[in-house]
Amino acid sequence: MRWIVRVNTRNGKITKTEISQEEMRWGGRLLISKILLREVPPTCDPLGRFNKFIIAPGLLGDTLVTTTGKFSVGGKSPLTHGVKESDVGGEAGKKIARLGIKALILEDIPEKAGTKVLAITANQLTLSDVPELEGKRVSETIQILRKRFGSEAGIICIGPAGEMKMLGAGVAVSDMNDIQIRYAARGGLGAVMGSKGIKAIVVDDSGAVSPHVYDEALLREASKTLAQAIMEDPKTENRHKLGTPAILLVANEIGILPTRNFSAGQFEKAEEIAGERVAEVIAERGGEGRSGTPCVRGCVIQCCNIFPDPSGKKTVASIQYENIALLGSNCGIGDLDDIAELNDLCNQVGVDTIETGAAIGVAMEAGVIPFGDAKGAKDLIRQIGQGTYLGRILGNGVVVTGKVLGIRRVPAIKGQAIPGYDPRALKGNGVTYITSPMGADHTAGNAFETAKTVNPIGKENQVENSRRLQIRAAILDTMGLCLFTRPPFVKKPELFAHFLKGRYGWNVTYEDVQKIGIDALETEREFNRRAGVSEEFYDIPEFMREEPLPPRNSVYDISMEEMQQIWEVKIPQDVF
Repeated sequence: MRWIVRVNTRNGKITKTEISQEEMRWGGRLLISKILLREVPPTCDPLGRFNKFIIAPGLLGDTLVTTTGKFSVGGKSPLTHGVKESDVGGEAGKKIARLGIKALILEDIPEKAGTKVLAITANQLTLSDVPELEGKRVSETIQILRKRFGSEAGIICIGPAGEMKMLGAGVAVSDMNDIQIRYAARGGLGAVMGSKGIKAIVVDDSGAVSPHVYDEALLREASKTLAQAIMEDPKTENRHKLGTPAILLVANEIGILPTRNFSAGQFEKAEEIAGERVAEVIAERGGEGRSGTPCVRGCVIQCCNIFPDPSGKKTVASIQYENIALLGSNCGIGDLDDIAELNDLCNQVGVDTIETGAAIGVAMEAGVIPFGDAKGAKDLIRQIGQGTYLGRILGNGVVVTGKVLGIRRVPAIKGQAIPGYDPRALKGNGVTYITSPMGADHTAGNAFETAKTVNPIGKENQVENSRRLQIRAAILDTMGLCLFTRPPFVKKPELFAHFLKGRYGWNVTYEDVQKIGIDALETEREFNRRAGVSEEFYDIPEFMREEPLPPRNSVYDISMEEMQQIWEVKIPQDVF
């Protein structure tokens, strides 16, 4: 990958420049942080002229290494007002990388609102008006684009929420068969894309020239070793059969499952919405239903699913733990079919299920609809897509919803909804939510991974553990690897060096690889510092320090002083 493509959305000018030697060593999350710090005024309006919408494959994005079809989307978040990177699967990322594009940057904003499509091929880049896409839901958008651009193109798009620049909007990516709709969901990046007047990006890599690889044999051997190690890991089979909902019963047992606007950590209908039940329903109904499907080509984990309705027709793909937790238990809804429909509505309207589920939970506490009212919740999401007054309130996220409805108990940090791990009973995640440059984002360093070795409700080692997990996540996000590839690197951390030597010819040590993650975090923190949203200004929600969380009746009691020491802690010798 050697090109940076820039699209000026005001005048339509498209430029393609070769990267520098320094930029060559950046990818994915790290590249996004560097571009933001170098080019975006930190105090700018996230939906204004000076913010940038950035797409960046990881350092291994143009290889056949498993899971590296994932790519990063970033910009200044309209929710947190700081740096935001969200990675996503689907088909487009690998195609962008195969075309040699290191970063695709949308700049400025159009003078007049519109629905433009950016088409990228091996020979040209074009920006055109496609007015018939205005207001279209995501699946309708994909169908229209298929007729125009063919079945082989990778598609990135937004729904009506992104067009309306709602702060809870995400960025959708289709898979090879338009069955899975994957999302770069968090941080309001769909609103940033919408502010640029871009409804969709279509990528056709036909005729792409294979990249020069320094040592193909070494890269192939390292890739084989990683894939084999993943397949041998006991967690892989469980993830393949049950997907991410596999953790729901464990989350419920240890009391971290958000229930009725984070008022409890256990849900009485947990068994009815758990991963085991998801798999059973899929098997019983058959038809289009599937367990163990990939979100990118070549993934050996295949933790996604296709959830069918009673007739066997697809309702949504994929139903994940976070979707079940925030749209289900958090709203007091315990029926999988209802949750799947809510999930699909979010996908079609183009909003983050976490942000939206949290906003609906707050609306339920305010009495807009009662807890457990699935029909009412579906109507609220439809209103988001329609742009009604109430829909616009909810579509702009949980903080806006709480303020307008006068609710004090708002589960958010840095303006972003808390995911499906209540920090009162998983305190390491509380540290991550507060100290990560990403705000309340479990993928930035999820302490659920270490719940067996670090007491979830204890105070000891939470800060040190969060730092280690955050560095680990930043490395994987920069490489373009899924977080679920972590286990093999615990036993064979030298694999990172082999990948980089095989692909680029770089002679790096494991210590050098750790510095990649640290560099990403330090760059992001510096952007946030200049933007005025450093971690020292944002504590856990006050109610979480005061209200004990049933069933363990724990409160969040790690002080800001303790958490602020996270970046002063000595760098761990081994973050994996």
